[in-house]
Amino acid sequence: MAGRFAPRPTRTTVRGGEVAVPAGVPRQATAPARVRRWVPEGPLDLGLVLGPLRRGPGDPTFRATRDGSVWRATRTPAGPGTLRVHGAGGEVTAEAWGPGAEWLLERLPELLGAADEPDAFVPRHRVVALARHRRPGLRLTRTGLVLESLIPSVLEQKVTADEAYRAWRLLVRRFGEPAPGPAGTGERPMWVMPAPRTWALIPSWEWHRAGVDDKRASTVLRAVRVAARLEQAVGMPAAEARARLQVVPGIGPWTSAEVVQRSHGAADEVTVGDLHLPGIIGWALAGDRHADDAEMLRLLEPYAGQRHRAARLILLSGNTPARRAPKMPRVDIGLL
Repeated sequence: MAGRFAPRPTRTTVRGGEVAVPAGVPRQATAPARVRRWVPEGPLDLGLVLGPLRRGPGDPTFRATRDGSVWRATRTPAGPGTLRVHGAGGEVTAEAWGPGAEWLLERLPELLGAADEPDAFVPRHRVVALARHRRPGLRLTRTGLVLESLIPSVLEQKVTADEAYRAWRLLVRRFGEPAPGPAGTGERPMWVMPAPRTWALIPSWEWHRAGVDDKRASTVLRAVRVAARLEQAVGMPAAEARARLQVVPGIGPWTSAEVVQRSHGAADEVTVGDLHLPGIIGWALAGDRHADDAEMLRLLEPYAGQRHRAARLILLSGNTPARRAPKMPRVDIGLL
């Protein structure tokens, strides 16, 4: 495998959730952006809608800037693309660069929750009703892309969030490509995740350096070999899409739910098998910090059809139990 990739200089880890287009980069240095304007129905909070697509504060594919804009670099069926979304005066303005620009702009409404039906949600608990009242701009995003949510979700299996975010950050910067447009230049550029074939050619020692064990790396490799079939799941109902994803060894109910929540905007797909979520739901709805998956699903029964939205609102409420157990220990296999 040696020699397949040209060496790149080491880059400093980016901390923090903002990165603006570098001021020193002239606009004429990049191709002109394609622009679309869209008026959503009702309130829209870009941070809440697009926040689930961010994988940690240093995610090289996602940035939120001080002017309220959200930048996203992704790989579409038409190729890599960068999208900047900004809302003001009840109108959303989107700019896009790269081969995937038209694809991103065409699907802008769905990305911002136009296909979502928040009015179908009826709160059954005070904590949920208050959270909904305080967060009227919550919509469930629908990206229409599977692999971009699947790979980081696999990296998050059975490890701490910090470990998973670090692995995603290192692998995307090492094997991805600079984001099209102005966001891909300057001192802190954004990056587009690698193509499926590039993921398949990552040497084993690079997975090791990123702290990814063989089990998770093998799951990613199996997934990218059938990437086209997995992307077709976007056209299926969420339950069928999850079933197709789970055909791949190493992808279970937790991972498939995390994917379709983003790719499909699936309002009813609950994440089971999570270390913390059952206790948070149990505490918020019944004062039971020791609730398991079965109890969590029982408590969410009144929200059938909208259980994922209910879980999101509970998480946004901040009504979580105080931590008593020690955190999951972090083991960096890259140091072994």
